[in-house]
Amino acid sequence: MEETGTDPGCIELEITESTLIDNAQITIEKINRLRRIGFQFSIDDFGTGYSSMPYLKQLPIDRIKIDRSFVRDVDISPDDAAIVETILAMAQHFQLNVIAEGVETETECSFLIQQGCREFQGFYFYRPMAFDSFIELISF
Repeated sequence: MEETGTDPGCIELEITESTLIDNAQITIEKINRLRRIGFQFSIDDFGTGYSSMPYLKQLPIDRIKIDRSFVRDVDISPDDAAIVETILAMAQHFQLNVIAEGVETETECSFLIQQGCREFQGFYFYRPMAFDSFIELISF
């Protein structure tokens, strides 16, 4: 950070649920130290690991990322739809942002929007591309 002058507030570090569970107290301490510098944090693949619910209220995180295994079937599985709805409601309660991973269809996207999700990742929007292609895409 010192060498490049990069604002740590522009960097979000992702951690998995299993990382949190394995050494919860040590992980929380490290996250707190890095947050004081300005880094942001998200929990990746939320819902796939052990239950991190007890830790969620303690964690100094900014965002959770709903695992694509739940997003993929929201239009055909009432259970997956209920899980996504619950995660979104819980995140709202804790004032966390949410990213839905693996959004591949308009139906999935519409469902998520109706449930209050505002951030998405997935092939529905764009497939991975080379840096030069991305720059060309966003250039006017």
